[in-house]
Amino acid sequence: MSTLALTPTARRLRALARAELTLLGRNRSAVVTALLVPLALPFSVRRAIDRIDLKAEGLTAGTVMLTAAIGFSFLFAVYTPLVSAFVARREELVLKRLRTGELGDAEILTGTALPAVGLGLAQSLLLAATCTVLLDTGAPKAPYLTVLGLLLGLVLSAALAALTASFTRTAESAQVTALPLVLVSMMGSGFAIPTEVMPDRLVSVCELLPLSPAARLVRAGWTGELSAYDALGALATALAWTVVAVFAVGRRFRWEPRR
Repeated sequence: MSTLALTPTARRLRALARAELTLLGRNRSAVVTALLVPLALPFSVRRAIDRIDLKAEGLTAGTVMLTAAIGFSFLFAVYTPLVSAFVARREELVLKRLRTGELGDAEILTGTALPAVGLGLAQSLLLAATCTVLLDTGAPKAPYLTVLGLLLGLVLSAALAALTASFTRTAESAQVTALPLVLVSMMGSGFAIPTEVMPDRLVSVCELLPLSPAARLVRAGWTGELSAYDALGALATALAWTVVAVFAVGRRFRWEPRR
């Protein structure tokens, strides 16, 4: 019975995701940003990485750049494009019209996010395979941690995008409202600089940032150097942020254009 009950929902999500994917494909700037930025940015931090004694922390340049690449995919393939997409659909009254049909609020937001999340997932898998071959990172020692971090990062990025869109007035200002989380995550979540080389007091703060647990789990999947206690702590932090973001979206997301 549950399978039959989910069938109409799955069909509606597929139709909405297909329409959103078509719109995404027409936005060339968003496609270029989503595809190229996560590929190029990790190499831009290579010089800074080479100045750090990574061996003392049990890291390699390959694992650090791999984490950076996947982290940038969270930010530029999922989070940033989705903020713009949610705001643009709201201002164009698309979301308002969808609410008059059979789709529920959660289905509308999920269907809108699916193409970007799928793109982020495919890109992350491609980046992982590429880094494994070109940067000689080797196979992950704890692949389940990497998979868990990847899934948590994708879901949380989409939820944070919907939350950011709730207080973004126009599609033009979406890049501005998305910028704080992008900068904080790049510098504090271990994307540009691994948290392992930061001072302990700073690490204790940075580990509480929204995307820090995902980055930590992704990197630990390759290094295998994360205790069960620390892994559970990272998982709890990520789930807490996800619950808070989803709850806030349910309370604060605006379906009407902001004038």
